[in-house]
Amino acid sequence: MTDDPRPVVTLRPVTDQNRAEVEALEVTATQSEYVTGVADSLVEAAVEPDARPWLRAVYADDEPVGFLMLSDAITVENPDYLGPSYLWRLIVDHRHQRRGYGSAALRLAIEHLRTRPDAHVLLASVAAGPDTPLGFCLGFTPRGDVHQRELVLELRIA
Repeated sequence: MTDDPRPVVTLRPVTDQNRAEVEALEVTATQSEYVTGVADSLVEAAVEPDARPWLRAVYADDEPVGFLMLSDAITVENPDYLGPSYLWRLIVDHRHQRRGYGSAALRLAIEHLRTRPDAHVLLASVAAGPDTPLGFCLGFTPRGDVHQRELVLELRIA
């Protein structure tokens, strides 16, 4: 049996110890037109506790390579929120893209949501444009509506 050379992808909490490294992760300049950076995402999560933010750093072995933020079981009615389960942010640093880390992180997030009794659908939204992340959205299908100028996608997870 040969050793698998691929790094192990994990989701870890964002802590005081890894926050600076995670905040330093960046997408390409073009992608930054479509996705908010990590530092601003952390601020957004802090001011929107009703959106039930679940924040995780994406690691490949012991190196932070991305950031994931879900709305995890929203229970309040708010027209600004999609949910109850929403892929709020998924960022893979430009130096680590096209290695499967985003897909692996998404699979791990879905595993997390499957532990929730009322999580049946994961929603996401994407902006239209030439470098939109629509292509990475494994199994997501357009729901047919728009939220805050972005196409809403859904993925059955139950």
